Amino acid sequence: MSESGLDTFPKLLLDRAERNAERTAIREKDYGIWQSWSWREVADEVQALACGLAARGFARGDKLAIIGDNRPRLYWGMAAAQCLGGIPVPAYQDAAAEEMQYVLEHAGVGFVLAEDQEQVDKILEVEDRCPLLKEVIYDDARGMRNYDHTHLLDLASLQRQGREYDRANPDFFTGQVARGSGTDAAIILYTSGTTGIPKGVVLTHDNVLITARNAAQAEGLHEDEEVMAYLPMAWVGDHVFSYAQSYVVGFCVCCPESGATVMQDMREIGPTYFFAPPRIFENLLTTVMIRMEDAASLKRWLFDHFMKLARRVGPDILDGKPVSVADRLTYHMGNILIYGPLKNTMGMSRIRLAYTAGEAIGPDIFYFYRSLGINIKQLYGQTEAAVFVTIHPDGEVRPETVGKPAPGVEIRIEDNGEVLYRSPGVFQAYYKDEEATRNAKTGDGWVHTGDAGFFDDQGHLKIIDRANDVGRLNDGSLFAPKYIENKLKFFPHIKEAVAFGHGRDYCTAFINIDLEAVGNWAERRHLPYASYQELAARPEVYELVQQSVAQVNQDLAHDPKLTASQVRRFLILHKELDADDGELTRTRKVRRRHIAEKYALLVDALYAGKNHCYVETQVTFEDGRTGLVAGDLKIEDMTVRAPMAKAS
Repeated sequence: MSESGLDTFPKLLLDRAERNAERTAIREKDYGIWQSWSWREVADEVQALACGLAARGFARGDKLAIIGDNRPRLYWGMAAAQCLGGIPVPAYQDAAAEEMQYVLEHAGVGFVLAEDQEQVDKILEVEDRCPLLKEVIYDDARGMRNYDHTHLLDLASLQRQGREYDRANPDFFTGQVARGSGTDAAIILYTSGTTGIPKGVVLTHDNVLITARNAAQAEGLHEDEEVMAYLPMAWVGDHVFSYAQSYVVGFCVCCPESGATVMQDMREIGPTYFFAPPRIFENLLTTVMIRMEDAASLKRWLFDHFMKLARRVGPDILDGKPVSVADRLTYHMGNILIYGPLKNTMGMSRIRLAYTAGEAIGPDIFYFYRSLGINIKQLYGQTEAAVFVTIHPDGEVRPETVGKPAPGVEIRIEDNGEVLYRSPGVFQAYYKDEEATRNAKTGDGWVHTGDAGFFDDQGHLKIIDRANDVGRLNDGSLFAPKYIENKLKFFPHIKEAVAFGHGRDYCTAFINIDLEAVGNWAERRHLPYASYQELAARPEVYELVQQSVAQVNQDLAHDPKLTASQVRRFLILHKELDADDGELTRTRKVRRRHIAEKYALLVDALYAGKNHCYVETQVTFEDGRTGLVAGDLKIEDMTVRAPMAKAS
């Protein structure tokens, strides 16, 4: 089949099964053993699934919800639905039953492919509120024996039915695949709902495949790449990196045994192509620094000595810039003693290309990885763009920007600073929401990102904040909360931050400490604590956070546009912000407006001059039970620095 005819995922799959039949397409670790499937075997599994779905009444235009961790059979279910002209609808596996219900009901889902008993239980809890739901298919049969199987079916049985259906209708499957077109809807991905109800983003095969192909060609991806699929299947990043680009390029996707074993599994596989949001890179670095603080004095000295050199010359060596012979030799020695073992510990020994996106990443963290020789870049994207809007070009990798327009992407900046883009990846529509579609996408295909930014003098895009979140203090000074929050989160002991200031006289902040990092710090100083709440309330922890806030204020004092946004007062929250409590989205983005309403008492206290405030908060436990967490929170005052000219 010609390249021009490969305009859908099913057509690409059959082409791979013919041209790359015995190459490994996907792996999964199960019970400690890696199992592999070739492209030919994947095509056979998908065909059996598709025919099984057809035998159960699944037809063109129907929706198949996909719910669970990254599993080969769930990816195959996605392809099987597309083979029949259906539309897969992945849902976040950690979503509560009510959140699942919204997606199932709004998308009009008739069939569900669930990973295991946990996910099936959520569906059964809300099935009476989903009138179009016909059947639930499950992959892992453990614990399912005594369930009412009237509308339940295990995946293995479905595939057996599919093979029988295929034998009885030998031309059915290929005929269905041939009917597909690049303009058909390929998937519905629901946004995280940062500012409201999640929207279903409809992406066509053309949207996803053309964008994935353009980016892969620009970055030189090839069939020998290996990717670790560990991020939620409902997130557009996983869909593009672990599914679309795998089909386009033909590389292997590896599914870890569980979320808890990702790092161990990465060390075993050694991926060459990797994506992680900043929090993953931050958590890895925090773990490294904790281990080094507990190491012997000689090891700490070697680490500090060679990392100082790496920070100075490592990024230049990675970018192919001139570095003295002496420094190269010393760096090579550091690679043997420190950098190589460190990369191996993190499972990054073979990484050729790594991306980070979603939030800003701290310059120190960014350069730490590049100094080790890990080619990490920032990209900027959206679900509505099939990910790619900008990427760092090779040799122009800078942490303060998100790079230049990706291949095939046009960008313009409105008078109010909002970033707009147009590309082959621009989404078809928001499902069942014509008004939202019109508000987001112009008639000639430009998409409103909702982000404020500008191009610097080297053509790189800089994102300041969400356009709607950029506000003003009462004196008229610019207030960019996300920018401030990201600067606070650059410190390893600060996990989350929420800044307030719009329509106020000054800026204040809520802080969440990182329990692992601060807990280790406290243990080395023999500071007792029994819970997050106790640790967060300790005066020593307040002093630690105060030093970080002071550093952020010093940085802001150098910025004439944001110097007035220095943090005047802060408090450390008595609980961790949690998606189950509605404070974060499922992709761990802060829901600032919801937090401001929920903790209005604390916000008022920050601006009323109080030095403490008692608060009671309802929390949701993992088993669905609720309880109260209370605390008398200390409010800390900060010194505001006078504006300073930027150093040249």
